[in-house]
Amino acid sequence: MGSARDILDTYLHFRDGGRVDPVPVSDAFWGELAAGRHPQLDQGRLMTAFTFSAPWSMWERHPAGEELVMLLEGAATLVLDEAGQERTVELRRPGSYVLVPPGVWHTARTSVPTTMLFLTPGAGTQHRPVGD
Repeated sequence: MGSARDILDTYLHFRDGGRVDPVPVSDAFWGELAAGRHPQLDQGRLMTAFTFSAPWSMWERHPAGEELVMLLEGAATLVLDEAGQERTVELRRPGSYVLVPPGVWHTARTSVPTTMLFLTPGAGTQHRPVGD
């Protein structure tokens, strides 16, 4: 039996076939991921969580499958760009979640300390700045 870990410090890679591998988080992780330095994460799903208190500066989308976005603490508005129309989903209660459809651009807005959990199919993930 292992010791307890914190999803804010160690992500989890749920591999196809049922194995789960811890993924240590560093300040460089997201840049490395975008640069293709973690190709093993393209298979399966990556569980992450982070805390933020301002609107995201980027949109993202995941063509390989649905993404689970779950509120753990705080409050946020998830914004989905569906065929050029923005749809908002309010997440106000811990445990409330949204399943973002494959390929749908999405971002989040908040002004309070908020922690969210994500279960993401990583292959082909794209980003674009908010405002584009």
